[in-house]
Amino acid sequence: MTSVVVVLAGLLVSAGLVGVVAGFRRLPPRVRPVRERTLATTWARLTRRPSGRAGRRRDLLVLGSLAGGFVLAALSGWVAAIVVVPGLVLALPYLLRAPRPRDVALLEAMDRWVRTLASTLSTGRSVTDAIRVSRRTAPPVIAEEVEVLVLRLNSRWDTRTALQRFADALDSPDTDAVVAALMLAAGRGAAGAAATLNALAESIQAQLRARRVIEVERAKPYVVVRQVTVITLVTLGGMFLLRPEFFAGYRTPVGQAVLVVLVVVYLGSLLLMRRKARQPRRPRILVGGGT
Repeated sequence: MTSVVVVLAGLLVSAGLVGVVAGFRRLPPRVRPVRERTLATTWARLTRRPSGRAGRRRDLLVLGSLAGGFVLAALSGWVAAIVVVPGLVLALPYLLRAPRPRDVALLEAMDRWVRTLASTLSTGRSVTDAIRVSRRTAPPVIAEEVEVLVLRLNSRWDTRTALQRFADALDSPDTDAVVAALMLAAGRGAAGAAATLNALAESIQAQLRARRVIEVERAKPYVVVRQVTVITLVTLGGMFLLRPEFFAGYRTPVGQAVLVVLVVVYLGSLLLMRRKARQPRRPRILVGGGT
């Protein structure tokens, strides 16, 4: 028992000495990376400013609408115009444009890509070789994903696993069906794979026709709302120029507050319509397993 206590005491003393030595060592201070925050980066983060030419165009639109609001407020005495004019100029183009589902653009790109694969397979190449050849002519919507797919195939990835990761990158239930058919075609000969891809291309075309009809019907409410909005704005603008006394009530503080509330309610109803028209997310049929 005494020997055990001695051993434990020796271990504790040794650990204490190691801790003292480690405490006296001078370690270089940790330098935390400081993110450079400028006014431009803060503005882009808060307003979700797009990059490139689209961002510069939106900045000009913001400055122009603010200038127009100040000019209208100075000429008419409506202080609310400083808020109402930029709000209408920035929100209406976005809210009056029907959201285009990403799946339709993906299906169009997959249709072109599958037809390219089928034409390449007719020359006697395998599915894997046809995918490598298609990298040069891949549609822009899926060009990056196809590039990664080819790199994985060149790195000796299994074709089925690479296609599974390709489906995960696209993350769409419609393209899952296309990738699943490619997985089956990859295990067949060139002749069988070409027939499978040709049939798949016809199936994609039929699905695209149905989806386009649906999108036309979904866009009809936006056409009506755009027409009503344009007619209303033109009518109110004409009344403001020809009969300004009609808007005399809105020059008071209470009237301007009511005007702001009416504009916010109208924009909110447009936003609600856009949310209702957004396509709900559907479950996928191909789910990746592991990393």
